[in-house]
Amino acid sequence: MLTMLASPAAIAQTYTVLHTFAGGSGGSNPTGSLTMDGAGNIYGSASNITYKLVHRGSGWTLNPLRTYTGGPDGENPWGGVVFGPDGALYGTTWLGGVGGTNCAGGCGVVFKLTPGTTAPRSVLTPWDETIVYPFQGEPVDGQNPAYGNLVFDASGAIYGTTEFGGSGEYGTVFKLTPSANGWTESVLYHFNNADGALPSYGVVFDDQGNMYGTTELGGAYGWGEVYELSPLGSVYAETVLHNFLGPEDGKGPVGLIRDSAGNLYGTTQTEGLEGAGTVFEFTYLDGSWQFNVLYSFYGGDGPSALLTLDAAGNLYGTTVGTGSYGWGVVFELSPSGSGWTYTVLHEFTGGADGGEPRSQILIDSSGNLFGTAYIGGDSSLCNGYGCGVVWEITPQGRSTATSFR
Repeated sequence: MLTMLASPAAIAQTYTVLHTFAGGSGGSNPTGSLTMDGAGNIYGSASNITYKLVHRGSGWTLNPLRTYTGGPDGENPWGGVVFGPDGALYGTTWLGGVGGTNCAGGCGVVFKLTPGTTAPRSVLTPWDETIVYPFQGEPVDGQNPAYGNLVFDASGAIYGTTEFGGSGEYGTVFKLTPSANGWTESVLYHFNNADGALPSYGVVFDDQGNMYGTTELGGAYGWGEVYELSPLGSVYAETVLHNFLGPEDGKGPVGLIRDSAGNLYGTTQTEGLEGAGTVFEFTYLDGSWQFNVLYSFYGGDGPSALLTLDAAGNLYGTTVGTGSYGWGVVFELSPSGSGWTYTVLHEFTGGADGGEPRSQILIDSSGNLFGTAYIGGDSSLCNGYGCGVVWEITPQGRSTATSFR
């Protein structure tokens, strides 16, 4: 194991709050990843809304695209939204839908959002929602898709995970195949705890069609695992690449990202040598996967979101509760010789700048970073904690303008 325990560096940068959530119909407590379109507009979900954040002049305006009321249209869109091949927005809700006798409030849905067609149109007109699939729940189907991003293949099929449900009741990996008559769901894998439990985040593909992901719990030691699913005809076979040990390498892994060389990177939420989670790497060498811990966090709750990789090979992420104020940080890990250099880009105070960031960082073409904070903003709202914010970090020497805008 390679572990970087050096004191964090700090660099000059500009931190800006782009939007403060107001709660209620204005959204609160964002968790899912952000998405940006070609015009530089940002899309995400918060509480029971999916929104579009439009950049105009020197400011940003939030337009709710959809408000989820429970029932058939879904409830709690905790994951991110992504653009599909057809240009529509796709995402999931943890509850709602019309299926499942074992799900209080429904088993969750996969949804599609498109601009409304009714006239007159305005920026405040809600988008139309189509339910792609309502989950049916255990024992045949998955239930409760959580924080993972949906993934499309070249044919337009959708892949994702559910946190619970399936024949083993510990979550599933699913596929939705489009046709002229709608979408057909296939459960590709049912977790049973011994082979992993709670796949709360999505999957990534390699060039051969194998899928990789993590489970928060389960596995040999009960503290989560990294898995590979390989297609064998019409079924998938699981290979456990790593079972987390806890004090040595972390506990509760939070999804994976993949670089162009096929290396996998992820984080754990707790444990590790310093007690507050880790950043880890998998490299494929001489026919086997090699696991390394790149950094161990200390001083509070660790990461709760996917990493992001830039073109130079730097990793970016957030923690929920480390830092000088105990409300989390935005960090960068940069390859340096045989190790990695850890840099703090922002320490959250839990006040107007936000706190407890839980979403994956978005990077635009100019290198500016965007993300959300689960709490903070206006302390008079959301029981005195604030309802969360959307933020931007512009490293020193870079313009706040981007090529998207």
